[in-house]
Order: sequence, then structure tokens, then C-alpha cells
Amino acid sequence: MASFRVVVSDQVFPVVDIERELLATIDAELVVSDGTAAGLAAMGPDADAVLNTYLPIDAALLERLPRCRIVARYGIGVDNIDLAAAAAAGTIVTNVPDYSVEEVATHTLAMILALVRRLGAADARVRAGGWGLGDLRPIRRLSGLTFGLVGYGRIGRRVAAPITALGGRILVHDPYLATPPDGTTLVSLDDLLADSDVVSIHAPLTPETRSLFDAGRIARMRAGSILVNTSRGGLVVLDAVLDSLRSGHLAGAGLDVFDPEPVDAGRLAGVPNLLVTPHMAYYSEQSIAESQRKAATQIVKVLTGQAPDYPVNR
Repeated sequence: MASFRVVVSDQVFPVVDIERELLATIDAELVVSDGTAAGLAAMGPDADAVLNTYLPIDAALLERLPRCRIVARYGIGVDNIDLAAAAAAGTIVTNVPDYSVEEVATHTLAMILALVRRLGAADARVRAGGWGLGDLRPIRRLSGLTFGLVGYGRIGRRVAAPITALGGRILVHDPYLATPPDGTTLVSLDDLLADSDVVSIHAPLTPETRSLFDAGRIARMRAGSILVNTSRGGLVVLDAVLDSLRSGHLAGAGLDVFDPEPVDAGRLAGVPNLLVTPHMAYYSEQSIAESQRKAATQIVKVLTGQAPDYPVNR
């Protein structure tokens, strides 16, 4: 009989060989649940640890995991886990905050460049038999634009670097920063919205940030500006974004995340200047392997009495 039992609450990767190999070094058995709360609860009495992706873990479910010492989330955000309830239960929650920084920043930059250069509309124009600039105008020089970053952690800073190298001006709103580490201009959210040609969101989803970009806040954005969200779908009110695109107040929007997911494709039909991707900004073969390795390593550390690298509720 193994010394420990680790349950994967919801397997989204093709295989869990990396985790199994790492956990074997401490004689831990790895089992995969069916992706439901009931399935995890059924395995809960014997679970010393849980590897989690999307499955919500609330106080009631934690009560069904009496031996669980750690919930290790594969991703960055932990909004699907009741952190206070986990702390009350003595369960450590960890994430992997640095596994897909390059990927999300690259995806964000790709969306920004595609929208600034009107690539989607240009592609559609040529495929429809058109040619020339026509209604693709106006297209502005990137070095004349101001880019507002809402949140300036690892990803925000990674996005800022190439934009700065291309001549763009950066503004930052981040209530957790007294002074940006690189001397970037820190402003209020209202000032950022009023002064930015492109707004890119890099904030966590919390009760305070849910629906941060609602109709009122989008209306305060500069007319003809662009909004990009590769963080969490709940940060924006989707209908407010779509309405603003239809009215022409927003010149473009790039969305990789939605609430709920998958998004109802019918809601997006016919909306102009909208670039959407299926929650893939985090992904590369390398980033997924890194996430699997680092998440499993947190469990190895906690179950062997070591401090985790990425605790979020202590």
C-alpha cells in the first residue's frame, strides 16, 4: 500500500506521467477522478492531496476531504477554490504563477498587434474578393499609441517590454503596487481608461475585480480604443464589450477568456472587430509540462514536511 494518495480532480492533459513519476519518489499513488465534485468527494476520505485545474472546490467539498493537506492548482488563478475555507481546514493551496508567463504575454501581444494592424478585417476583405485599404482605415502607427496595462505582475511586465521596444507608451494601473519596478507611470484606473488607445487586462479575478469592465467603465474608455483580456472572463461583462463594438465606441476587442466557458458562439455572430480564441493563451507544449511538474512538486514538498514554493492562502 502506498504511503500517500493523490487525486487529480479534473484531468485536462492527455497524460499525467510527469506527475506520476514525481509522486512515485515519495511512494504516492496517483488516481484520476471523473472531473465532478461528487467524484472527488467519493475519493476524498483517502486523499492526502489534490491536483486541480478547473473543478470548483468550496467549503462543502473540502469537508469531504478530511485528510487533504494540499490542493495544488495547475494554473495561475485560484478563483475556483475557497481559500478561506481551505485555510480554516488547514489545507494549503498552491498555484503555479510563473509557468505560462511567456505564452500569455506572447498571445496578448499577438492580439494587440492583430487588432492595431486590422489583420482580421484585412484577411476577410481579401478572401471576399476585395483589395486596398477601403474601410480598414484608420490604422495608426504603434509608436504613437498609449497602452494601458491593468495589472503589472509577471505577465504585464512581459507584455510591456516589446511594446516599449516598438515605441509604445505604457501606463499602469495596479492597486498592489506603490511604485512599478521599472519606473513605468502608475495611474488611477479612470485616468488609464481615458488616456489609453489599447487597454490590456492582467488582473486576478476576485470579488473586487469581478465585472471590473462593465458598460460604465467601457464607456469611459477612449473612443476608438481597443480592449484585450487574456486573464479571466469574469473581469469583463461580455455583453458590454459586444455592445460597444457594435456601436463603434470600441475599435476592437481581443478576448481569450469568457464567463462561462465555452462561450455561446451565437452571442459573437456578426460582431465587428472582435478577435476571439478558445482560452489558449496559456498553452504551449513546454508550459503545460512545466505546470504539471511544478504543481506535483508542491505536493511532494508538503507531504514530506517541506514548505511549498507557491502558497496562496498562508
